[in-house]
Amino acid sequence: MYNGNKLSPVLKGVLVAGFLFLYLPIVSLIVYSFNASKLVTVWGGFSTRWYVSLFHNEQILSAVGLSIRIALASATAAVVLGTVAGFVLARFKRFRGSTLFAGMMTAPMVMPEVITGLSMLLLFISMQQLFGQPSERGFFTIWVGHTTLCMAYVAVVVRSRLIEIDKTLEDAAMDLGARPLKIFFVITLPLISQAIASGFLLSITLSLDDLVTTAFLSGPGSTTLPQVIFSKVRLGLNPEINALATITVLIVGIMVVAANYLMLNAQRNREKAIAAAMRENENAQAGPPSSAVSSASA
Repeated sequence: MYNGNKLSPVLKGVLVAGFLFLYLPIVSLIVYSFNASKLVTVWGGFSTRWYVSLFHNEQILSAVGLSIRIALASATAAVVLGTVAGFVLARFKRFRGSTLFAGMMTAPMVMPEVITGLSMLLLFISMQQLFGQPSERGFFTIWVGHTTLCMAYVAVVVRSRLIEIDKTLEDAAMDLGARPLKIFFVITLPLISQAIASGFLLSITLSLDDLVTTAFLSGPGSTTLPQVIFSKVRLGLNPEINALATITVLIVGIMVVAANYLMLNAQRNREKAIAAAMRENENAQAGPPSSAVSSASA
């Protein structure tokens, strides 16, 4: 099926079928977002009326704004906490309670969201009864829930990247007198920057997509975009949702392309710097040219 750099017709057919299965529904959704008819499955002509209606829908715009704020705040907190947790798991492998700590970090990834949302809801209710805070469920409670979920994924991504890094670079810097904090920010952090960026984008995606945990932790006046879409779909398909999904696909596509370009560009620059350093090292080890040596001996 695979011969060198060529793909067999069977494998090509499988790849094409897979891509059609994944992306044909998205293409159909984009096409029907320009449908003039109120029936999303019946073509009534080309129109942008649903985009105009979307930008005048205060409920959807408010939900989009809340979801974006929560996603950015959750991703930022998850990156900070997840990076620290991943660093501890990768560099401090043996300490008291390490097994429990590793299990608690990965638990949100494998635990059903219904259990996570219900347990956090009971926690916030108990805190409100004991301390009076949080006074209501809204932005803060959703942010805590999303951060807890996203932090686990960031920790796994950062830990995997740290395990692949050659630790001799950090050891050499420590032998030269650098302190651990400076080593982390000058050497370790640039090396895991791509993993951190990947974790940040993954956290934004998870936060924007979460419905179950948000349903437990949200309150009146704090309805996120997935909740609005779910409530509207239950009452029937709305062409405005197609327009919203099309805009979302466009934004996500631009972000993915830009992130890949920046990451590949950074990798190419790093490879060029390593190659230049290796050439300088080889030249230094080779010593001065023979003519220079003979003239010096004369």
